[in-house]
Amino acid sequence: MIEQNPQLGWSSKGGQSQVWQFAQIEEGDRIVANRGQSEVVGIGTVTGAYYYAPEAEDQKHRLPVQWEDTTTRSIQHLKLKWVKTLLELDAEEFDAIAQAPKLEQESPNQIPPVDDTSTQVNPDCPFNLTTFDLLAKLHQTPKKKVYDDYKQDFKSHLEEPFQHLMLDVAAQLPAPIAELMETRSRIFARILKNDWGQGGAWDFYWGAFYPKGGKRTEDAQLFLWMSYERLECGFYIGQYGSEQRQRFLENCRTYQADLAELLQPTLDREGIVFGSRADTAFRADGVAINRQGIGFPEWIAAPNDSDIHVAAVLSKAQVLSKSKEELSAFIRETYEQVFPLVLLATLEEPMAQLQEYLEPAEDVIETHPVYSLAQCAAASYLDESLLQTWVQALNRKKQAILYGPPGTGKTFVAQHLTRHLLSGGDGFSALVQFHPAYTYEDFIQGIRPQQGKHGGLDYPLVSGRFLKFCEQARTRQDTCVLIIDEINRANLAQVFGELMYLLEYRDQAVDLAGGKPFSIPHNVRIIGTMNTADRSIALVDHALRRRFAFLPLYPDMNILRKFHTGTGFAVESLIQLIEAVNQAIDDPQYSIGTSFFLDQDLSTNLQAIWQMEIEPYLQEYFFDQADKVEAFEWAKICAQVMPS
Repeated sequence: MIEQNPQLGWSSKGGQSQVWQFAQIEEGDRIVANRGQSEVVGIGTVTGAYYYAPEAEDQKHRLPVQWEDTTTRSIQHLKLKWVKTLLELDAEEFDAIAQAPKLEQESPNQIPPVDDTSTQVNPDCPFNLTTFDLLAKLHQTPKKKVYDDYKQDFKSHLEEPFQHLMLDVAAQLPAPIAELMETRSRIFARILKNDWGQGGAWDFYWGAFYPKGGKRTEDAQLFLWMSYERLECGFYIGQYGSEQRQRFLENCRTYQADLAELLQPTLDREGIVFGSRADTAFRADGVAINRQGIGFPEWIAAPNDSDIHVAAVLSKAQVLSKSKEELSAFIRETYEQVFPLVLLATLEEPMAQLQEYLEPAEDVIETHPVYSLAQCAAASYLDESLLQTWVQALNRKKQAILYGPPGTGKTFVAQHLTRHLLSGGDGFSALVQFHPAYTYEDFIQGIRPQQGKHGGLDYPLVSGRFLKFCEQARTRQDTCVLIIDEINRANLAQVFGELMYLLEYRDQAVDLAGGKPFSIPHNVRIIGTMNTADRSIALVDHALRRRFAFLPLYPDMNILRKFHTGTGFAVESLIQLIEAVNQAIDDPQYSIGTSFFLDQDLSTNLQAIWQMEIEPYLQEYFFDQADKVEAFEWAKICAQVMPS
């Protein structure tokens, strides 16, 4: 016979009433012992009369009970309102409880034996029975002394294999995850507590990947967690998380129906548990479940009601049966499945990128035709060795600026260099032109008023051209090129903002003005063009100059000679004239380039080119020296340059 001792603080008036009711329970009555409102832990029969045990330190009000069924059962679905210590059940409620589904689980105070001969250990498993024995010791006595007594064993059997396993997973993550998440720095926690000298220790070990530029303890995590009884991996945001927690909850509310449709096929499956870790249990067949009965539909509808925690769970026996390769694959696949939840926490408008991640448009992406450096040299009339040097500089710095006076073909050369960089790959290119009114909001992100659903105005934070470019680049494997034409015509320090840091530290991430962590994908290249007649390179912000490779493009008369080899135009007299004009200008930053005259029908068009493009430029440059302008007017020079 087992005595049951239901005793709470029954000194209040309500408590005295409960004691009286407890004393009225008779022999033969049936008893149900519950744990909270979600579990029953025992069903029994009263075998004797109530008695009082004054010598006991606590639980003095007692009933002898014979417990026939001590299997833990889930009663979450019954919606019983057990708000008092003692309540009377009717026959229908009792029968429903007796037939409730069983939960197979270990007692929270029961430590699994370390010499369990029934546990099969895979020789290639990174962990062993000693690993779980050490964690069990910490579970029994979560103190620094236990850790110190077995410090080397903890390092050899738990911490080092755990860290190697997680770093192995990091090396296999697909590009969208690797680009967003920090997978190297400060990803592992400590077993010892920071409890101001109290000497405490955690009875588990964990690590987490988190958005670059963020914090492991506050932001959305792809975590790995291990205790004396199981291993978990998945997605988590703590109760005191950063703004990412609120963003996640808002996105779940806004897109609940879409998320249910998109994510349920992969997340709502056996072995993935939603909600609080404390509610995780194992069925008799070893499959992990939530003992509250929470599945994906219930969780995504109200993730804050339980916990923002989604985990694939392996029992101790399941962990030990797997090789390192199998564990690594299990964890990586779980991270890939739950990663959309990270996007919900990190993106203001997550659905486009989430859908692209789930259904990448691989079938419509075609590789670019091969465009060799020799072809680029032939099209631009530049020396191939010079172009090779420029490409090397661009790949080293990841961004470069072609600079020179007007008419040197900077944009043309940038486009052909881009064709070479995209050659044979699945990347893409885009062009944006800066101007004095171009802003940070246009390029990075900014608030854009939009008409709301109910006639008012909404003020969403909208990604600018560069953020959209980078979001698309994350979906590609090969080089993607952004051409910024007339890069020096905008206030670059203002337009670039945090980008000034990221251009130099490509492996880092920073929080943007809107709070979103951002990094530049590894496959992004930037080519700017700078007209030095508009703004000298000497006036460009020195911090920006340090971040770009500067590639000079000045007038090259050999380009003019090569181009007109097959046109029949006698170009030497024109070359002499251009050199004379540039000598009069006497400033290489304002020289006249050759691209004005790269015309297949130059004999017909030369007069118009000179009078409508060259003379206005000279009038502006020599605005206070009319005699110099007059010397180069068409009427004075036409006989010199036109073929007879």
